[in-house]
Amino acid sequence: MTSAMSKAKGFKKSKAGTYLSIGTTVFGAIGVVKQARTARQDNDTLRLVDAVVSAAAIVTGVALLLRELKRLGDDDVLLG
Repeated sequence: MTSAMSKAKGFKKSKAGTYLSIGTTVFGAIGVVKQARTARQDNDTLRLVDAVVSAAAIVTGVALLLRELKRLGDDDVLLG
């Protein structure tokens, strides 16, 4: 079981795992956009604020993942 766990942690720190995380994070943005649209149509300020905060979290998350991807690229000897 620990071998499978360490493989999962290794994948999470790999380029493929980072790309997958970026993809799922961006996919989550679709729900936030729908939430914002509905909130604007319903004039629901609280839901709109929630959508804005969620969007900020998504942007921050993607920025962190891109930084991790760059770090992973810097560790690659073939990339210089």
